Amino acid sequence: KVAWFMFGFKKDASSISNDIQTIVSKETKIKGSIISEGNIRIDGSIEGEIMAEGNVIIGDQGNVSGDIKGDNVMISGCVRGNVTANKKLEILSTGSLYGDVSVAILSVGEGAVFKGNSNMVKPDLAFAE
Repeated sequence: KVAWFMFGFKKDASSISNDIQTIVSKETKIKGSIISEGNIRIDGSIEGEIMAEGNVIIGDQGNVSGDIKGDNVMISGCVRGNVTANKKLEILSTGSLYGDVSVAILSVGEGAVFKGNSNMVKPDLAFAE
């Protein structure tokens, strides 16, 4: 529920599970690209690119080695790769990002790690680059 409030969505608990179309559980490891037309949550390990037309959530135990593209991206785990968020990138206090970002809005929580360069763009122009 917290994740959706971070992005400015006002959803009740029963509708949140319906909003995430793809979940990669903590016991799962994937090598290769993931393309999603909806929202995706990563609690496992991904080695490869993630491209989503919706939101991308990297959970506390999520680990991604590869680039991420999404509408909104929230990182609670570890990402080693570049992030392009059409709207907002949020790195929570438990999150770490090692890579460059191209975003409209960037939020880095207290205690979070961000090592890279940031390119701030107007909303809806992040994907154009």
